[in-house]
Amino acid sequence: MKIRAMLAGASLCMFGAMAAQAQTTEPLKIGFLAEMAGMYGAPGQDQYDAFMLAVEERGGKLGGVPVQIIKEDTQFKPDVASQIVDRLLDREKVELFTGITYTHIALAVYKKISDKGAFLVASNTGPALIAGEGCVPNFFTTTWQNDQLSEVVGRYAKEKGYKKVFALAPNYQAGKDFVAGFKKAYSKPLLNEVYTPVAQQDFSAELSMIQAEGPDAVYVFYPGALGVNFVKQYAQAGLKNIPLLNTATTEGINLPAQGESATGAVNGSFWGPDFDNETSKHFVAAFEAKYNRIPSQYAAQGYDSALLIDSALKKVNGDISNKDAFRAALKEADFKSLRGDFKFGNNHFPIQDFHVFEAYKDNKGRMNVRRIATPMVQAQDGFAHLCPMK
Repeated sequence: MKIRAMLAGASLCMFGAMAAQAQTTEPLKIGFLAEMAGMYGAPGQDQYDAFMLAVEERGGKLGGVPVQIIKEDTQFKPDVASQIVDRLLDREKVELFTGITYTHIALAVYKKISDKGAFLVASNTGPALIAGEGCVPNFFTTTWQNDQLSEVVGRYAKEKGYKKVFALAPNYQAGKDFVAGFKKAYSKPLLNEVYTPVAQQDFSAELSMIQAEGPDAVYVFYPGALGVNFVKQYAQAGLKNIPLLNTATTEGINLPAQGESATGAVNGSFWGPDFDNETSKHFVAAFEAKYNRIPSQYAAQGYDSALLIDSALKKVNGDISNKDAFRAALKEADFKSLRGDFKFGNNHFPIQDFHVFEAYKDNKGRMNVRRIATPMVQAQDGFAHLCPMK
């Protein structure tokens, strides 16, 4: 009897150990939400490709633990995004999300994720509400607050002495945020501001307005395919003598399609492929080798989001069930960012430098961007003081 009891006890111990081992090796599920197709899909694809590059470089792991990336296309529709999040939270038991490409999608899901005790590490967009009074403890971003990408261009326009600026953007929240950010830093009345339908592809009417009003610079926010069409039509209309300033329009994903039409256009961002730190140089080389294209700022943000998650998971040994510990690990941001120094403000948005980049043809015959100025140094967004978090 004693021997049988001892054997039975040993078997139970062995079974428990095997079960525990199986549990610890089960991949951590990460929900990746982004636009993946259509005219708004290119930024999301770059976010995803760069994130997966970081995962693959680490052998399918982040923080030393295996990860399962569940990719979902939010289709530019808040209701679709909300349904996806519900399914991943309730059925798949996902507790960590990343990606998010557009402002209205972020606003539809960020609070729902945080309220359920899950985490969102966004790799694009930064609505004013989330940065300010609507901030939540489980939202982090490796990007910027929307206004900042246009504030840096507005400050550049002011320093250049432009007196009459004509502004255009799609008629949705991010478009309005970016124009507002430009105006805040430019600090002069605009010659005109026009908001176009979000699916508009033909800008002939707006280009005729520009010709008639005679600005000394034009500012636009047209991401993805909208930016390709606008820049090509701008050049075809004979307007290249008017400086084209922009946010998210003449950068990595658009430049190959825009071609020399984009030459000389000035874009504002936190990072460019000419950055000289080791993380950035490695990333650019690895991304080009794998995907045969120059990485965009969207790719840079996706890569940094993976590095941030990797650093935080290491600190908690891959166990995110202790929410306070994982949140503290994310806020510590103990990783080498491809933008250089990285730290979070009280609202979990980065405090960082912002630069302006000029589009040009590089020595390999490719359209590329190069940094020409750094108008904003260690800048915190203008909404952080409205966030009650410390």
